[in-house]
Amino acid sequence: MTDLVPRQPDATPAVYDAATLAVLHAMEEAAEKHLDAIRPHNTKRGYANDWKLWEEFHDWLGERTGHRIASTNITKGTLVGFVVWLDTIKLAAPNSIDRRITGVTVTARNEHGIEVPKAATVAARQALKPLKNDPERQARGRGKAAAATPEQLRQMNANVADGLTGLRDRALWLMAFGVAGRSAEVAALRAEAIVHVSQGLDVHVPAVKGRPPRDVVVGYGKNVDTCPVRAWLTWRTAAGITTGPAFLPITAHGHLGDRALSPEAVREIIARNAERAGLSVRLTGHSMRAGFITTSRRAGKREEKIRAQSGHAENSPAFWGYIREADKWTDAASEDIGL
Repeated sequence: MTDLVPRQPDATPAVYDAATLAVLHAMEEAAEKHLDAIRPHNTKRGYANDWKLWEEFHDWLGERTGHRIASTNITKGTLVGFVVWLDTIKLAAPNSIDRRITGVTVTARNEHGIEVPKAATVAARQALKPLKNDPERQARGRGKAAAATPEQLRQMNANVADGLTGLRDRALWLMAFGVAGRSAEVAALRAEAIVHVSQGLDVHVPAVKGRPPRDVVVGYGKNVDTCPVRAWLTWRTAAGITTGPAFLPITAHGHLGDRALSPEAVREIIARNAERAGLSVRLTGHSMRAGFITTSRRAGKREEKIRAQSGHAENSPAFWGYIREADKWTDAASEDIGL
């Protein structure tokens, strides 16, 4: 009986001679150059930022494991870990995480000559899939960080961990609030630049990321649970810190590290303690800075005094946004109009 379909030859790998291989290689390089040339500038810049985050993730991972692996080691484990880190630590929106995966993959191939295993990207997007079905996560990035309030700080204090870690965490978030500090600024604080005086603390906030340094004062709080001065002095004494980084990592066995916390670690500590306290809103590293500005304004403090503490420029839209938020119920237009 005659076969209706001719028998196909067994598939064998293509074998090319040296000249053909050279031409194919040249075509590959030309294709990459052409694609790079037509790729929009914003896309290139986005990929560069994605790789910076990938590097930051490896720094964070190295702090916790005691060993920093090379950023070019891209595996299923590291790429899924990156997704989890972006979700739980950076509080990134799922769509942003999806773009980061692409950015890391493209940068690895184009800039480092590394082809990311398909199994790694498939696993990363499998980890991402349930996050895309979460409305709260999808809403991330659509508004400002929630401003922390003194009441929330007291709630965090009531639920802080025991031991040295708890002393550090409380001092850190109260210092961040007291100096209206960015996470990078809090991470860069030096113990010798936090001077105890009779009225409270003279604090030198160092320059970070091109922003100018500033000198601020942090007064004693009326409530011992939210007093940044007492919290700092307690942590400093317990840790035996006189010089060097103001806030240090602590191992699971309670041993102090000798390097400053990273800005990411500062944000993680604040977010973790807010979650531990069961707050109804999600606090981030920026929540302390925003919280100081709104709380200070509601207490009647002058705008120039608040700006001096936070380091905002006089014409900063972000600063005036916080002021408007704090003032919206002061002499409200709908108040006492005969309704």
